[in-house]
Amino acid sequence: MPRATTTLTVRLSGALSDFVAENVGETGEYENVSEYIRDLIRRDKERKDQASFERLEAELARAFAAPDSSYRPLRAVDVIARNRA
Repeated sequence: MPRATTTLTVRLSGALSDFVAENVGETGEYENVSEYIRDLIRRDKERKDQASFERLEAELARAFAAPDSSYRPLRAVDVIARNRA
């Protein structure tokens, strides 16, 4: 299934506009503003994904470091009910 394309309009002025102009075109890393914005969004998504992964990794490390006596048996039906609540 094809993904939808979203068109955005962003108004920039002053220092922000100058900064974008420095990064686009012959003098910048990007051919056009759209390419620059897409890269910024991708980087932000990667940063958020990495932060989520690190939180999960830390939670799993704490769980695996816990003594066996802290665990209690659970039935699958109980876990499903807990997650639906």
